[in-house]
Amino acid sequence: MASVELQRLTKRYGGVAVVDNVSLVIEHGHLVCLLGPSGCGKTTTLRLIAGFVEPSEGEIRVGDRLVSSPAQTLPPERRNMSMIFQSYALWPHMTVAENIIYGLKLRKLDRATIGKKLEAILASTRLTSLAERYPGELSGGQQQRVALARALIVEPETLLLDEPLSNLDANLREEMRFEVRRLHDTYRYTTVYVTHDQSEAMTTADLIAVMNAGRIEQVGSPEEIYNHPRSEFVARFIGSSNVIKGIGLDAEHVEFSGVPLRCAGEPIRPGASVPVSIRPHDIAISATEPAVHENVVSAIVMRGAFLGGHRDYMVETKDGTQLRVVTSAAERLAEGSTVWLRLPPQRCRALTG
Repeated sequence: MASVELQRLTKRYGGVAVVDNVSLVIEHGHLVCLLGPSGCGKTTTLRLIAGFVEPSEGEIRVGDRLVSSPAQTLPPERRNMSMIFQSYALWPHMTVAENIIYGLKLRKLDRATIGKKLEAILASTRLTSLAERYPGELSGGQQQRVALARALIVEPETLLLDEPLSNLDANLREEMRFEVRRLHDTYRYTTVYVTHDQSEAMTTADLIAVMNAGRIEQVGSPEEIYNHPRSEFVARFIGSSNVIKGIGLDAEHVEFSGVPLRCAGEPIRPGASVPVSIRPHDIAISATEPAVHENVVSAIVMRGAFLGGHRDYMVETKDGTQLRVVTSAAERLAEGSTVWLRLPPQRCRALTG
């Protein structure tokens, strides 16, 4: 195994940079998700790593090898990488076993070695009983496991996955997230995983690199990305988050709806317009005015919805800002009533914009 390092990586088509000055280190044995909306550059970044696309600027190194630069690009077949696409690309005329060992046959391994490797990978991917079936006889999840087994059996330095679960239904996709993580923990290949699904990234990744408009906005563990977003884009994209606009008062406070709010997160510049994120379930809402007024804002209930295990409210502060608040199912508040919101300081995250 080897680390993968992207250094100021850029890819332009005409005058448009679809990957724009991306630097990222993926330590060997780690699974890193490139997460972002369609068109953010994540798949192009993966194709640059694979060698299918040449960079306009920057370099890619795998271990101590330079594999991509504007001056030279090592072809995909010489990179010791395996890639799994959205479509599993299984040979329909080959059995599961034949599909899996195809790469080993190309490498001209002897029959005994192939048989031993096949037995091990069938067991770890839970495909032993399906070895003689054809792809057309398998479910989507089973086909995905075959694609994973075929990629893993050749023992690549790097495993690349491009939206591998997007063709599965919701329930199967959820199950396969855990399967991908289980197999990664078993084999510990250096893995780059592209997805637009935040739940997929949170379940599978050691680190998440959130991409937007060709750039990396933030890199961190799933917990760091969720609990400590640094930009407005990350706060809105990862989970549901209210983003309010305040005016900086000092290094820790903004004024919002006539009230000073103490915040964590990025440093606050006095007088500047500062976006602040807070998640709906972190806001405490009450029909009675609290005795302690720090970080407390009054609001009017605009609408409410009972959703079984919880209630979902939209409230509006006196400056016209609307906030979504999630409460327990027992918290009943009438539309049009006045309520008080407590925004815990440690949950108010000042952002970079």
